[in-house]
Amino acid sequence: MNYKSFKKRSYEILEKGASDDRWSRRIDLFIISLIFLNILAIILESVNSLKRDYQLIFDYIEIFSIYIFTIEYILRIWSITEKEEYSQPIQGRLKYLFSFSSIIDLIAIVPAYIPLLIGVDSRVVRGIRLLRLFRILKLSRYNRAFSHIRNVVKSKKEELVISLFAVLTLLVISSSLMYFVENKAQPESFSSIPATMWWGVATLTTVGYGDVYPITGLGKFMAGIMAILGVGLFALPAGILANGFGNTLENKDSCQTCKHCGKDIN
Repeated sequence: MNYKSFKKRSYEILEKGASDDRWSRRIDLFIISLIFLNILAIILESVNSLKRDYQLIFDYIEIFSIYIFTIEYILRIWSITEKEEYSQPIQGRLKYLFSFSSIIDLIAIVPAYIPLLIGVDSRVVRGIRLLRLFRILKLSRYNRAFSHIRNVVKSKKEELVISLFAVLTLLVISSSLMYFVENKAQPESFSSIPATMWWGVATLTTVGYGDVYPITGLGKFMAGIMAILGVGLFALPAGILANGFGNTLENKDSCQTCKHCGKDIN
């Protein structure tokens, strides 16, 4: 096998495997299993008794995973020029480096190298190690659900921004009004507008923790109106996303997949 064919074969194996490509499917299954193993290890490692008794096993899993993910990342950058979109040796690779998939791959390995390259406090190291949870996003390569979510958010970004602006506007207005109404009656709970925003978030999202609440008649009346408005406004993003998913699934049903390249065709 020469250099060019080896490079092409590396790209085919690392990309989501076709149903008739045995090695590619095996690598996909191996990477997926390793990602799930990492997430399980991170969760179990947070239990002090398990961390104390099985720290060596957790360390071995982390070291092995870093080796595999680093090799995978390097091979992807090297072989990505086999894809037409990134065919230029330098420009193509630079373009790929800033793609969503490449950034996720980089985030999956960077936390392991930061403490080695930079001397940081142990508390910072623990925070950095939590970034390993982002490795679950690597599953987006192998599951179309992730790509559907990304496509829906991208296609509905304008509507989502508008609904978010409406929610933030209502939060500011409601918190400001409630501050002026309740501040004299409860100077500790409603000490400022930023402090009152905690009540606003809890009320508008209908969570209602009950730690901060109005006690005046006018305050209760306003809180009831804001709670009703919150139900309607916070339902907007859900409706937008539901509509986007519906359109995406309809488009998916109207498309077929090319058996050679794996792309959707009308």
